[in-house]
Amino acid sequence: MIMRIDYTKESPEGYKAFGAVYATLSKGSLPKGLIDLAYLRISQINGCAFCIDMHSRDLLKPGLTVEKLVLVPVWHDAGNVFTVCESAALAWAETVTRVSETSVPDTAYAAAAAEFTHTKLADLTYAISLMNAFNRFGVSFRSTPSAAAKA
Repeated sequence: MIMRIDYTKESPEGYKAFGAVYATLSKGSLPKGLIDLAYLRISQINGCAFCIDMHSRDLLKPGLTVEKLVLVPVWHDAGNVFTVCESAALAWAETVTRVSETSVPDTAYAAAAAEFTHTKLADLTYAISLMNAFNRFGVSFRSTPSAAAKA
């Protein structure tokens, strides 16, 4: 994969604005690990190699097990590996990411709202939206994953 452009350098103000949202979320109502888990699942759905690589590393650093990491794509079939909160976040991330297919049904909203306060659900949805935007940049401009750059 050959990188097309470095969008962070070509449009630094836009990148800084996205970075400000990222920083705000990191100081928000949700644990970093939960947000990173949602980021990874969103990136898997969107096929962003750069983000999958980055968020996998972000999850492994503080101690997420490899066994849990490899089950993220099939979290719904992983039994009790994921907590109720993690499962709710992953389900919400999937339905919001696939909004054109799902229209985010009332049942999905009710399930997420049962687990998260309004503030946490809003923060999670900001995080999902941000990662979907970053994925579109990563895929469109072929951002090179760290592992590929080292190979």
